[in-house]
Amino acid sequence: MPAVMNAGKERGAGPDPRRWWALSALVASMLVLGFDMTILNVALPTMAAQLGASTGEQQWMADSYVIVFAALMLPGGLLGDRFGRRSMLVAGLGLFMAGSAVGVLVHSVPPVIAARAVMGLGGALMMPLAMAVIPTLFGPEERPKAVGAIAAASALGLPLGPIVGGWLLDHFWWGSVFLINIPMAGIGILACLFLLPESRDPAAPRVDAISAALTGTGLGALVYGITEAPSRGVADPLVLGAVAAAVALVAALVRRDRRARRPMLDVALLADRGFLLNTLAATLVMFVLSGLMFVLTPYLQAVLRYDAFGTGLRMLPLMGGMIVAAKGAQPLVARFGARGVMSAGLTVLAFAAFLGSRTGAVPHHLQGVGATPTGYGFTALWLSVAGLGAGFTVVPAMDAALGALPADRAGSGSGLMLTLRQMGSALGIALLGSLLAGAFRDRLDVTGLPAPAAGQAGESVVAAHLVAARAGAERLAASADAAYVHGMNLVLLVCGGVALVTALLAAALLTGPAGVRPGPGGPRGGPRPAGDMAAAQVDGRE
Repeated sequence: MPAVMNAGKERGAGPDPRRWWALSALVASMLVLGFDMTILNVALPTMAAQLGASTGEQQWMADSYVIVFAALMLPGGLLGDRFGRRSMLVAGLGLFMAGSAVGVLVHSVPPVIAARAVMGLGGALMMPLAMAVIPTLFGPEERPKAVGAIAAASALGLPLGPIVGGWLLDHFWWGSVFLINIPMAGIGILACLFLLPESRDPAAPRVDAISAALTGTGLGALVYGITEAPSRGVADPLVLGAVAAAVALVAALVRRDRRARRPMLDVALLADRGFLLNTLAATLVMFVLSGLMFVLTPYLQAVLRYDAFGTGLRMLPLMGGMIVAAKGAQPLVARFGARGVMSAGLTVLAFAAFLGSRTGAVPHHLQGVGATPTGYGFTALWLSVAGLGAGFTVVPAMDAALGALPADRAGSGSGLMLTLRQMGSALGIALLGSLLAGAFRDRLDVTGLPAPAAGQAGESVVAAHLVAARAGAERLAASADAAYVHGMNLVLLVCGGVALVTALLAAALLTGPAGVRPGPGGPRGGPRPAGDMAAAQVDGRE
């Protein structure tokens, strides 16, 4: 418990010599979470082919994790505070491992969706608690290094996910992208049990299970309505009912949290213009990136015919651009202010998306059956530019959002911002994936195919290629490629429009060079460095 550990330190007890080994286990856990944010993207085309998954089912395989993660991340942190951070971290790792084990063993789409949801539950415990146990291991001098190591592990997992996933898929079956999680989670459990001290906060507020349920069901209902719209039609009663239910559930959540003395999601913070606009910018970048990655991997695998490992490697320009820009953002913010850097980053992201929307319709081996192909070199170009734009936006936006709040509200603001970013990811996959599915189905030429085969071909570009291979219909395969690229280009146009509108809003509505409202001292005077804010939150000062 914290009281026991602090008393020991006051009596002159030295730091735990095993603390760096414990940190290694936490780093491995965060690396697994980083993997899982991107590893499934490269696996979806393979899973679609072997499981017969439609585009909508692929959306659910990706979104089930994100929805549960977004709804339960804040309650997960509170559970650790009340019942023991080590215990809940072990529980999170156990759930993540159990969900991965189910993913390894199943052979149909619904159990995969369920497995991903269980993994999201585990991740919702792991993410906040891995940071929360840092103060029990490290003093103020070592704490920034520990925080940086965990943050770096999570960031490193993003580019490694597609590469590791691609290599596994080229050598093993699709379940291997789940299998890799099991030994790493198992090692994390053992390390937590033997190396981490238990800690809790007896004064922590109770978990608001009703708010968590409203968040999860509201977001889930909205995603369901959006995902089903391309196949059922926008006016379908089930689609309209799901969207109406989502609106009602979210409204109930807002009413409940406004009346609560200590709300789980403090939506009143959105009344601050600086916090709202900066959080909106960070959320919309996640919306764009999640949708972009969802539509990109089928293009690389099904249209350009790269294998899974080659696809993972070819997604590196996006990740590389993000990492480079994130590293270089802080000096630019110090010189030009967060508002200028954010607006420029969003404009660059919009330019990249508009550039990508000029992608040709068919690869080289099918020339003569459609528009002139552009090849991967063009894709690498706009991916790199998109990564730079995203990186130059997210870091300043997150810093400025928290800098717009009083110090005693920064903790609540951080939780709300992280939750909204996850919601942005879920909605990006749902909305942009549905736009792609509808455009693909409308553009695909299934003339001459029997009705069952035509219906199967319209489910996804992978399914269309399978039907074409069975029927020996090369023209159907070419039509599928052209239809998919048409849908992808529409998605990129929407992404560009969203980024450009957000850039204009940021430039017009954010006040001051820092993008926050000026105020008398404290965080409102401007954004603080990300490392300082992270250390402050981990230290319990915010």
